[in-house]
Amino acid sequence: MSGSAPDSAIPRRCLVTGANRGLGLEFVRQLLARGDRVIATSRHPGRAHALNQLAGQNPGRLHVLPLDVAEPKTHAELARELPLVTEGDGIDLLINNAGVLHSGERFGHVAAAQLDDSLRTNAAGPFLITQALAPHLAEGAKVANLSSMLGSIASVDGFHTPTYAISKAAQNMATVLLAQALRERGIAVIALHPGWVQTDMGGKGAQVTPADSARGLLGVIDSVGIADSGRFIDWQGNALPW
Repeated sequence: MSGSAPDSAIPRRCLVTGANRGLGLEFVRQLLARGDRVIATSRHPGRAHALNQLAGQNPGRLHVLPLDVAEPKTHAELARELPLVTEGDGIDLLINNAGVLHSGERFGHVAAAQLDDSLRTNAAGPFLITQALAPHLAEGAKVANLSSMLGSIASVDGFHTPTYAISKAAQNMATVLLAQALRERGIAVIALHPGWVQTDMGGKGAQVTPADSARGLLGVIDSVGIADSGRFIDWQGNALPW
């Protein structure tokens, strides 16, 4: 991969969606530890207790803003509010982390409402948020879309989490299209598989801690350059099949 690690003397401005728990919260912790400035979003900021505690410990470096990735009107509201928080500076790193997984789905009983919710949150959400925030992305910024190996069509080996898998496959196409749209501004857009992570979504049997996954993913993000835009990569830096 063709990029280089960020200069620690120059704090990046980062935006992380779905940051109230799990991997999103861990991204916020590690970005703050690296000295970056972070805008963290949550559907219900008032209930994001761990996130608000972090904000209290990092005054001026962490801002918590409302965002529902499945509701485009909140994308526009976030875009309007950003310049007030960033003082007009662009976002250097956008991590589209928010997602939803409906468990227990069986063929013959997959609900249309669950498929619609998965597509709006996991596929349309990252695409529309990136489109809405594009004017606020710095030249040469990076966009990281949290995908999943379950969205790899080439890797399907059974009828597993269908609405999640379909939506993540659609999100992968959105990543490739965004990479094309933003390439002329030097903005790299990548799809990332975080591993099977020990979060509410990943479940108790998961093998990777949020800390290890976030650390690995941030290392991958650091290493990618514009030549890598549009790639599908896992948390250890391995290329994945579409």
